[in-house]
Amino acid sequence: MEKINSNHTIGWIGTGRMGFAMARRLLRAGCDVAVYNRTRAKAEPLAELGATIVDTPAELGNRDIVFTMVSGPADLLHVVSGDEGVLSTPDTPRMLIDCSSVSEEASNDVRSLLSQRDATMLSAPVSGNAKVVTAGRLTLVVSGPPTAFEIAKPYLEALGEGVTYVGEGELARMVKICHNVLLGVVTQSLAEISVLAEKGGVPRHALLEFINSSVMGSMFSRYKTPAMVNLDWTPTFTPVLLRKDMDLGLAAGERLGVPMEVAQLTRQLVQKSIDAGHTECDFAILLEEQAKASDLDLHPEDVEVSDGLK
Repeated sequence: MEKINSNHTIGWIGTGRMGFAMARRLLRAGCDVAVYNRTRAKAEPLAELGATIVDTPAELGNRDIVFTMVSGPADLLHVVSGDEGVLSTPDTPRMLIDCSSVSEEASNDVRSLLSQRDATMLSAPVSGNAKVVTAGRLTLVVSGPPTAFEIAKPYLEALGEGVTYVGEGELARMVKICHNVLLGVVTQSLAEISVLAEKGGVPRHALLEFINSSVMGSMFSRYKTPAMVNLDWTPTFTPVLLRKDMDLGLAAGERLGVPMEVAQLTRQLVQKSIDAGHTECDFAILLEEQAKASDLDLHPEDVEVSDGLK
């Protein structure tokens, strides 16, 4: 990948599936990156690419720009303002860029804390999974001060193929909430039509091949096809995380007076999947729950299909 002409030091917090792949792209782009993860062993492989591994977020306070990619609002507040958080020492980064999916309220709290130290914040949630990051196809939606965005833009662009700036404040959070509500609804719809077609005699791989080459096909439907055809539920995003984001979307709908009946029903079906014990697998397990409700015995089709990423 193309190298960045970088004159900023970078801190990275969070090396789960997504965070690891994203930090790796910055390292491969030639950035000076120091990395913290709660479980140090998950960050250590990045040292082979030149990363400095640190033991606390506080050690990243002297970095110019700090990225965060954590599980939720409590984690974000902890790594920023906790006892050993980024802001626990006199050193303060010029900018924090949060790529996590958190509420507007939590993001505003962090933005306020940073502003007290004359630091800026960009909200930059993402669309994609670790495979999408590795393929260079990640997309990001960004909001915050436009001057901060211009400084951060080369680093954001190194993470994927699409960076959309939508304005000041927390507007990116609203876009991400809408995106993830759609993610749940579309996945449930794919599960329903796949089961409908299969009960009607059409193999899943044939249906999805047609969908993917039609006007209804998308990057998402294509990269979910191998999982749905061969029943591979290796997690990219779990039902528990999807439920969290559906709840954020439904709460926004209630606050803004927008009825969301389809999203509400999808959220109930996600909860049903969780109640069935599907907490650590991929959220496309919704297909199995739909098959169960339809008295269909699902089996892997053992067909090699493209995920559209290569």
